[in-house]
Amino acid sequence: MNVQNALQAIHDQKFQSTYLVLGTEEYLQKQIRQAFIESLQLDVDDLNFAEFDMEEDTVDAILDEAESMPFFGDYRLIFVENPFILTAEKKANAPEHDVERLISYLKNPVDSTILVFFAEYVKLDERKKVSKQFKKYAEVIDVEPMNEAQVRRFLQQTLDNDQISMDRNAFELFIRLTDANLTKVMRELQKLQLFAAKTKHISQKDVEELVPKSLEDNVFDLTNYVLQGKTAEALQLYEDLHIQGEETIKINAILISQIRIYLQTAILLNMGYQQGNITRSLNVHPYRVKLAIQQVRKINIKTLTQLYDELIENDYKIKTGQMDKEFLFQLFLLKTA
Repeated sequence: MNVQNALQAIHDQKFQSTYLVLGTEEYLQKQIRQAFIESLQLDVDDLNFAEFDMEEDTVDAILDEAESMPFFGDYRLIFVENPFILTAEKKANAPEHDVERLISYLKNPVDSTILVFFAEYVKLDERKKVSKQFKKYAEVIDVEPMNEAQVRRFLQQTLDNDQISMDRNAFELFIRLTDANLTKVMRELQKLQLFAAKTKHISQKDVEELVPKSLEDNVFDLTNYVLQGKTAEALQLYEDLHIQGEETIKINAILISQIRIYLQTAILLNMGYQQGNITRSLNVHPYRVKLAIQQVRKINIKTLTQLYDELIENDYKIKTGQMDKEFLFQLFLLKTA
């Protein structure tokens, strides 16, 4: 079941006895949690609500609670974290679990108990009997990370629902600063929504001022300044980062990583690879690959190779103390940009 359908069913109180919330998208996990609590009008101190962690609590303790009748209510809600028994993962200090008792409960659950397992994993170990039984008897809610297109639609729908407009440039910058990651998008959007409560509009300046840039984001801009020949902007950004306490060695290392991705992307594009193939080959975020493709179409491989070789050489000189690191990095910016 997808998240939208699950949220609607929970809101309508069309409950199942057992759920498996499977996936790593933190924001969607929180949405499901909140939906259950709000629909049942419970709070963390309610006698009909309990939380367990399978890395600390046994199946027996969880099921003893699940088999208890609600206290002056229609339902008992139980959240279970870290059901590692559904994966191939081994936990050295975790308690022993009576898996057969859990399977038995899945087949014959207590109607007045809503038992929700939050499996923040990419996938389960499908070879395990208990995993197969969960897939068969529990309602599985998919909270896998959204791709870029889905995140864009989700963001636009959220803005439309709040009747807030966002400039195109602001929208693109916001997506880049949040890495097209839904959890980051929704966390940072809260600030922008509050800021735009009266105007109902978000500009690029608003995004620049309210959404913090990580060091990786700043080095991304630095990389583009270098590739576009914008020497003054590159030097100014480096000085700003240096004043903020960022180490030159760290900046150089991230720049090496960025140029490496550009170079690898350019080589794979020349070999006929598409964006999806490149993402899998490099094992990096799809959005980073998309941005890399946009950049390398304007640059030849020879230039990228020269930049990469010089950065590696500078890294060696810095670490061996052959030259002053700040001077060497500034000299690199002046020569290349």
